[in-house]
Amino acid sequence: MGIGSVVVLGGRSEIGLEVATRLASGRPVVLAARRSDQLTDERAAVEAAGATAVHTVEFDADRLDDHSRALSEIAELGPIDTVVLAFGVLGDQARAETDAQHAVAVVHTDFVAQVSVLTHLAQLLRAQGSGRIVVFSSVAGARVRRANYVYGSAKAGLDGFASGLSDALHGSGVSLLLVRPGFVIGRMTDGMSPAPMSRTAGQVADAVAAALGKGRSRVWVPGLLRPAIVVMRVLPQAIWRRMPR
Repeated sequence: MGIGSVVVLGGRSEIGLEVATRLASGRPVVLAARRSDQLTDERAAVEAAGATAVHTVEFDADRLDDHSRALSEIAELGPIDTVVLAFGVLGDQARAETDAQHAVAVVHTDFVAQVSVLTHLAQLLRAQGSGRIVVFSSVAGARVRRANYVYGSAKAGLDGFASGLSDALHGSGVSLLLVRPGFVIGRMTDGMSPAPMSRTAGQVADAVAAALGKGRSRVWVPGLLRPAIVVMRVLPQAIWRRMPR
């Protein structure tokens, strides 16, 4: 078996690309996204990071019936080392509180589509006998806040699913790294005031690369969030419901 590829599902994602550039040296990279023929800048970034080849595959996370086809196409390119699930949406909380269609769209992308991809991907990598999966949860899912409960509930569901899948993969040769970042400064949060302990996409990627190197299954970014969430979970509901995003 040759050197496995680094696959980014959501090939335009800032965090996904930052992770790819840290893992790309000496490996092929696959960028999967909508309008995959327009990933010029993204291709250049991973090529500059030392990728031996860069492939692009058409992938729309919301099209569940196309997930199997996209992953099969990626597998045909060669063995897979690491797959980063980097797609997702923040959504508009105020709109989602009155627009059921928008609320469902957020949960569909951030939870349902992830469940579908992970289920297909787990089968694929089990058959290969190896591989690593990176899943991005969020501190927003650790205890869902009134200020962003639609996004937070999707992340809470994803966190639970990924935790269970990680245990199910034990002993298969496939591992799953569950990443729980706090506020990430970037395109998705553009215009929002950074929360305490905010990190950039590059800092999150550094933590992901380090955790992969150590074979970890969980990582909080930054690490101080782990003890902080213990406190957050015991705050009285009357206080918690007033917490900002």
